[in-house]
Amino acid sequence: MPARLDHTIVHARDRFAAARFLTELIDEPEPKAFGPFASVPLSGGVTLDYYDHRGDAEIVSQHLAFLVSEEEFDAIFARITERELPYWADPAHAEPQRINHLFGGRGVYIDDPDGHSIEFITHTYV
Repeated sequence: MPARLDHTIVHARDRFAAARFLTELIDEPEPKAFGPFASVPLSGGVTLDYYDHRGDAEIVSQHLAFLVSEEEFDAIFARITERELPYWADPAHAEPQRINHLFGGRGVYIDDPDGHSIEFITHTYV
């Protein structure tokens, strides 16, 4: 049986603020406390567990990509534009205020408050 991702830890300056940034965009319930984490359950039993970053070192940016339906993309993109969040068509941020149309779908990149790159796509790249 192939391995299945169960959870990943995402470092944040404020775990609940960071988790809430995502849950508000994807229209999911408030993150739940789970030990030292603000936990965001996703499809397939996967959770993102936001953790308060400790120490003086900078938070290392992670890339989180979410496969969503066309309808979900429309709703998420509407929330992005309503909040006037900067967005890009590419991970290098070379195409600001644009979305992409790769592999017959649509995609958009945004940065969360801690600098993590969040991507929403309607068609997988594989």
